[in-house]
Amino acid sequence: MIKTFSTIINKYVTIKEVGLNGRYINAAHISKPLKKAALNFKVEVLGNSTLGESIHLIKVGSGKLKILMWSQMHGNESTTTKAVFDMLNVFGEYPDDSVIKNILNKCTIYIIPMLNPDGAKAYTRVNANDVDLNRDAKNLSQVESQILRKTFDDFKPDFCFNLHDQRTIFSAGANDFPATLSFLTPSENMERSITKSRKQSMKVIGAIYEDLSKLIPNRIGRYDDGYNDNCTGDTFQSLGVPTILFEAGHSNDDYAREKTREYVFYALLSGLSSISTQDFRKLDKSIYFNIPENEKLFYDVILRNADINGRNVDIAIQFKEILKNEKLVFLAIVENISNNLAFFAHKEIQCNFQSVTLPDHKSITENVIVDKILLKDEVLMIN
Repeated sequence: MIKTFSTIINKYVTIKEVGLNGRYINAAHISKPLKKAALNFKVEVLGNSTLGESIHLIKVGSGKLKILMWSQMHGNESTTTKAVFDMLNVFGEYPDDSVIKNILNKCTIYIIPMLNPDGAKAYTRVNANDVDLNRDAKNLSQVESQILRKTFDDFKPDFCFNLHDQRTIFSAGANDFPATLSFLTPSENMERSITKSRKQSMKVIGAIYEDLSKLIPNRIGRYDDGYNDNCTGDTFQSLGVPTILFEAGHSNDDYAREKTREYVFYALLSGLSSISTQDFRKLDKSIYFNIPENEKLFYDVILRNADINGRNVDIAIQFKEILKNEKLVFLAIVENISNNLAFFAHKEIQCNFQSVTLPDHKSITENVIVDKILLKDEVLMIN
C-alpha cells in the first residue's frame, strides 16, 4: 500500500499544514486551518465546550462507508490534530490522486479535530471541570462527552478512529526501540473476547502495520487491551463499531513531534485506504497480535556511570511538560538514581565514573529539576 501513495509521501513537505507546529495547539491555532478546510469541505459547529469554545465537525467524502474520528480528547495530545489537518490538505489538493479519489468516493468521514478545546488551551489532559473525557463514556457527565456521543449516535459510523498521544516512556516491545506509533483495538468486555467488530479493527490495524513498518521498522507497538467501560473506545466497540486507537509517540530528537506527525498522517491514509478498498478483509488477525506490546522501558535521559559522593550510579531523567506564557517548557526532573538501571533512554550520556553535581556543586537527588549539571566541573546542558 505504501507504494500506492508514494507520490503523496514525496509531496508531504508541500502537503503539511504549515500553520500548525509544535506541541501546543489550541482552538486559536486551528482557526485558519478550519477556514481553509471550509473551502473544500463542510465545516459546522457541533456545540460549545464547558468554557464556551466551539467544537467543530468537518465532513469529508461522499461514500457509503462511514468513519468517525476525533482528536484532542485530551487537550495536551495534539500530534494527531496536526496530522488530521495534513490529511485534509491532501484531500483538498489532490482529489484526483487514485488513492485519495477512492477514499473520497467510497467513504464519508466525520472529523472532530479538537474535542477538548478548554484542555487544549490549558495544555491539560482533562477538561475545564477537571474530568478526563476518556473516562466519561459511561456517565456522560461533560458537555464534550455528550457532543461526541450524539455525533456517534446520529452518524452511526462503520468505523471509529480515536486519536491520541502517548508518553515518551513507551518502547515497542522489550527492546530499545521507542514506540513511535501504537495501536489498539479496545475490548468489549472483561474477557477481552475477539468479537466481530474487534476482528475488523484488528485487520485494519494489521493493514496499517504492514504499511508503516516499512517506514518505521521496529517502532510500532500495541497497547494492552484491558477493558474499561468508562473509556470511549471500549464503549463504541461494545456497541458493535470497529474502533481503532491511534497513539502518537516519540521519534528520535522529535520532542515537537513533527516527524511523528508525518507518520500519523501516513497511518491515517493507510487505514482509510484499506477500509475504502476493503483490502483489510484479506488479512489475518494474527498480524495484529504479532505487533509487540508496549512496555514502559524508556527515560528521556540517562547519565551512565556517574559518580555521586563516591558512589557509581545511573541517573534517570524524565521531562515534564509545563505551559508557561503560552509556550511549552520541558522540565528535566531526576526520577531515579540507581546502580545499573535496566532501562533505555532517548539520550544517554556516558559520565565515565566522573563526578556529577548540580551547578552549585550540591549533590543530585531524586525529584529535583536539573536543566544543567556539572560533569567534572564542566557545565552540561540536559535539554
